[in-house]
Amino acid sequence: MLLSDFDYNLPEELIAQTPCEPRNHSRLMVLDKTAKTIEHHHFYDLKDQLVPGDTLIFNDTRVMPARLIGHRESTGGKVEVFLLRRINGDEWETLVKPGKKALAGNIISFGTELSCEIMSHTDFGGRIVKFHYKGIFEEILDRLGETPLPPYIHEELADKERYQTVYSKEKGSAAAPTAGLHFTTEMLEELKAMGVNLGFVTLHVGLGTFRPVNVEKIEDHVMHKEYYCVPEETAKLICDTKARGDRVIAVGTTSIRTLESASESKGFIEAKSGWTEIFIYPGYEFKIVDAIITNFHLPKSTLLMLISAFSDKEFILQAYEEAIKEKYRFFSFGDAMIILNQKIKK
Repeated sequence: MLLSDFDYNLPEELIAQTPCEPRNHSRLMVLDKTAKTIEHHHFYDLKDQLVPGDTLIFNDTRVMPARLIGHRESTGGKVEVFLLRRINGDEWETLVKPGKKALAGNIISFGTELSCEIMSHTDFGGRIVKFHYKGIFEEILDRLGETPLPPYIHEELADKERYQTVYSKEKGSAAAPTAGLHFTTEMLEELKAMGVNLGFVTLHVGLGTFRPVNVEKIEDHVMHKEYYCVPEETAKLICDTKARGDRVIAVGTTSIRTLESASESKGFIEAKSGWTEIFIYPGYEFKIVDAIITNFHLPKSTLLMLISAFSDKEFILQAYEEAIKEKYRFFSFGDAMIILNQKIKK
């Protein structure tokens, strides 16, 4: 399968620069992948697509203030260090800019209370660094670090919490699980009151999820590893849902990747944690997920390949054409879609 199969032309003005207010007033495209129908709604209408017994699964990761701006001790040159994941203790995998001069042994200082030493290179062009500090690393990071936004967002974010979901809890992501940004606390309570189950998993989003695919045959692409956790309570909730014949609906591609990583047989999942590099593209057989809530993704991205695996590529690209025609907002702060096997008749 070719990378060019997942390309489409997006007018730049449709890339959302600011979040919708209130959160759930974004638009919602409803896709029935069986009937091949497309409907246009708002996200606050999501309840009309759900029935009692449905289980929504959310990724409760929280974005770290992962961007640090420092200076090279030897020259005083400005350096950006972007935290990707903790490897062990004070050693982290990072991206360093400018990268060419980021050599093993270099020391980068972030003021008087934090510095790091570059230890080695990674296979993906990153750097392993070891931090040196006095005190509690997380508290220092909260003071010195900046919450990163995707590179295609050029507007400053007035409220940094708008790049966090209202249920975010487990700090560790380099980027937000953006399908969840549409939910409000009140909306979650409303869904629970109508009999919809809410479950939570964790996948700490690394930049590898958004790394460009640089091979023409997509089967040759290698995903970056990301840490995930499916708690016992959530695993039981999902197994009970599947046993009843009800639907498990994943909120976002990170929830999908978590659920499918933790499942080894159709309809069954167990409590598990570890590292996943699962790459889902057309031809993949889903074991857990029955429906998907997601945003609109970049051309040629692994995320677009994932949702094309759940539906079919031609129908997804048709829906994207429709979204462009109807001037939907795209990417992290953009609008949403729900992809259903078939619409439920109420």
